[in-house]
Order: sequence, then C-alpha cells, then structure tokens
Amino acid sequence: MRNIVALADPILADLPSSAEVAAFIAVAECASFTAAARRLGVGKSGVGKAVQRLEARLGVPLLRRSTRVVRLTEEGAAYLEAARDALARLREAGQAASDRLAAPGGSLRVSLPAGIGQALLPSLAAFLEHYPAITLEIALTDRFVDVLAEGWDVAVRVGALEDSALVARRLCDLRFGLYAAPAYLARRGVPASLAELPGHDIIVLRTESGRLKSWPLREGETIRDVALAPRLVLEDSAALIAAAVAGLGIALCFDATAAPALQAGQVRRVLPETSVPGPSVYALMPAGRSAVAAKTRVFVAHLARIMAGVRTD
Repeated sequence: MRNIVALADPILADLPSSAEVAAFIAVAECASFTAAARRLGVGKSGVGKAVQRLEARLGVPLLRRSTRVVRLTEEGAAYLEAARDALARLREAGQAASDRLAAPGGSLRVSLPAGIGQALLPSLAAFLEHYPAITLEIALTDRFVDVLAEGWDVAVRVGALEDSALVARRLCDLRFGLYAAPAYLARRGVPASLAELPGHDIIVLRTESGRLKSWPLREGETIRDVALAPRLVLEDSAALIAAAVAGLGIALCFDATAAPALQAGQVRRVLPETSVPGPSVYALMPAGRSAVAAKTRVFVAHLARIMAGVRTD
C-alpha cells in the first residue's frame, strides 16, 4: 500500500516525526546532546541527526550550539512550548481512547495558587457532581510545591516552566489589571493617569523572596515596572482582591482572580488602558508509566475549560 497519509493530505506528510520532536525537547531541557541521548537511551549522533532533520523540515534553526553549551533560539523557545503542549494533548487523547469506558475515580491532590484557586473554587461543584467517584484534596498556596516529592497529582503554576520531569498543559494566558471598590473610588476619586497613583492607597504583594512586587503597567506604547509606596502589604495573592473589595485601596490583580468580584459589582477596573498581558498558567502532572491518570486528565480538562472562559475585558 502506498503512502496513504501523503495521498490523503500532503501537509501531514511534512509533519515532524515523534522521534525528532522528542530529541529536540530532550536537548532543549538538558541543554546538552550528550545528556539528551542518555535520557532517551540512544546514541548522541542519532539525537543530533534527529534535531537536524527537524530544523531542516521547519526551515529555521531551533538551537544555538557551541563547544560548551546548547541554547534555544527565539524560534526554538516558541517551538518547545508548542511541542510540549501538543505532546500533552496527544497523551490525553490516547488516554481518553483507552479508558473512555472507565469512570475516573479516586483521591486527587491538587495545588492551586491562592488567588486563582479562590476564583476557581465555585466551578468545582459541577465537576464533583459530574465525577462522583473523585475526591478532591486542594491546597490554595503560593508556595512553590515539589510535585513529585510531595505527592501532588496536579500543581497549577503561573509563569515559565523548569520541571522537565513533569507533563505540562497550558491552561490560559493571564492579564494584569488595576482594581478598586466603588466606595473607595467615590471617597478618594478615580485616578486619571499613572501620575495620580502615588496619591492613592496602594495594595502590594510581598513575594516569597521577601521583596515587594512591582506593577507592570502600560504607559503609551511601552510597558514598564512601576514601584509605588504601599499603604498595605500582603503576603497572600488571594487577599489582594479581598482587600480591594473591602475598600482598602487599589490592587494589581490577575483578571481571572478579579472576575467574580468584577461581575458582582464589588470592584471596578482602574486605568484599564494600563492593563498588560501576564504570564501563562500551566497544569503540571507527574507522568505514569504510560500516561496521565484518568482522574487527573478530566480535572485538568475542566480547569482548561473554566480558565479559557474567564475574561473581564
């Protein structure tokens, strides 16, 4: 039989092989062809040739090589993120095909960032009703948990990923915005520009490292970090929107975190033109011997649906 894939769709015939993609991901995560070959259990030359074929197929360099280090190009970094996401979805599809007749069940341990977790909690009633055999154990924490060592089934993280031993799925991209209660704005006035913010009560977050978090805000065509003298300092991201709702000042929050309060009229957006894109949100999962467990897969799919639908702009 001739190449049915090529006959059916010439585009599919040009898709990279799984071996090429796996080799590239391993090299990118290990920053070394030798270490990547060791991880994959193949020869170093085979890894190098697979990456070369992938670059030739795509028509762009994905890696910068030197005698001591291997670095991603800009195109390579973008392809790595897309490849990880695609592989995660393929694993989910394969798992769904094999266990679609089995009802997911068991205990599921989930770590969620405090602010995002509070916004997601109301959606879990529908999830638990749909999957009565699943029991959830949830921690709302901004602490950087060790997924494998602490036995988490799912950890939701905001920002760049470094855990190469985990399966990752991108849930959504966040945005930052400024929020304050209507009562506060009626009392103190609505700022008309960034220059007026120093005259207001500012609520800021102290990070795990101990520093006060600056505000990335848009000013004209540029985005800059704005550091303001705070009136209130919090160490829990979930408390930011609660403090704004209480009328304690202006807080910089993720739109997904502020959405319930905004929809309820408890806060208003302040200087909406200063809002900026924020980091991506990922669900991280330990991979089993074959694929992610069914209970984990359906929960992450639920998070992806909910977070994709949370918009405030």
